[in-house]
Amino acid sequence: MRIRPLLIAVLLCTFSTLVLAQGKTVKLLTVGNSFADNALSYLPKITEASGNKLIYARANLGGCTMERHWKHVENFEAGATDKSGKPYMGGKASLKDQLTKDQWDYVTIQQVSWKSHDLSTYHPYAQNLHSYITKHAPQAKILLQQIWAYRVDDPRFKPSNEGKEPHTHQVMYEQVRHAYHTIAKELNIGILPSGDAMYLADIDPKWGFKPVEVDKSKLEHPNLPAQDHSLHTGYFWRKNKKDGTYKIHMDGHHAGKNGRYLIGCVWFEVLFNESVVDNSYVPEGMDPDYAAFLRKTAHQAVLNLKAEK
Repeated sequence: MRIRPLLIAVLLCTFSTLVLAQGKTVKLLTVGNSFADNALSYLPKITEASGNKLIYARANLGGCTMERHWKHVENFEAGATDKSGKPYMGGKASLKDQLTKDQWDYVTIQQVSWKSHDLSTYHPYAQNLHSYITKHAPQAKILLQQIWAYRVDDPRFKPSNEGKEPHTHQVMYEQVRHAYHTIAKELNIGILPSGDAMYLADIDPKWGFKPVEVDKSKLEHPNLPAQDHSLHTGYFWRKNKKDGTYKIHMDGHHAGKNGRYLIGCVWFEVLFNESVVDNSYVPEGMDPDYAAFLRKTAHQAVLNLKAEK
């Protein structure tokens, strides 16, 4: 008679092991722009390394504001079947199509970066999108991705912009954070603290980005200024297709390799409610110690946000 309890115990242990091995599956839809694409760059590989599974789709349009996303919804509901109503998936899908194509666990929304500091640009579009998502994906939890400040040496940051728009890295971070937290409170939704993590990493005494004076006239292809630990794309060369010459460009807005990894770690923690600190995935060519710092920073940003509630 002792065999039966022993057999039950073995079966329970086996079942528990299988459940752990299978991990958790999260279904995610992003309604955003290139900043949401940045977040998705490494998220699948981070998730895979954790033993979990991510199923995701995008309703992202480059440079898209909340207002524009909502305008596409209005056009679709008015009967438009062209790109004005179906702008996603190369002009083949409406937001309703994307919302109903799967049983999403999470749907993310965000404002375009250059308007993110201005609270007035969220109204009424954030509420409209929230209501539309709730209608067509009632099972989904809606999250707001708090985007990040531009790189400290971005051309936008100059004294003459004070009082008009963010004129420093810190001011942009503070204004953007205030706007996102205000909207999240109004809509009673959670936040993906991408901007918090980027700021924490940027101001770290050891690992933070340190800008250097750049005289672009003296740069020759393919040389670039020192950009160690830059979380943003920064300086890069672009080839002129007509004459084959190269010109130096600066992108202080989008996340570069380091930033995309950091943001992916933030999203992983929030979506799976699991620490990313010991995650084994490190992008090719990234210093393991720096990658560990980024994972710890993502973890800290999520912990800090939880502590505020």
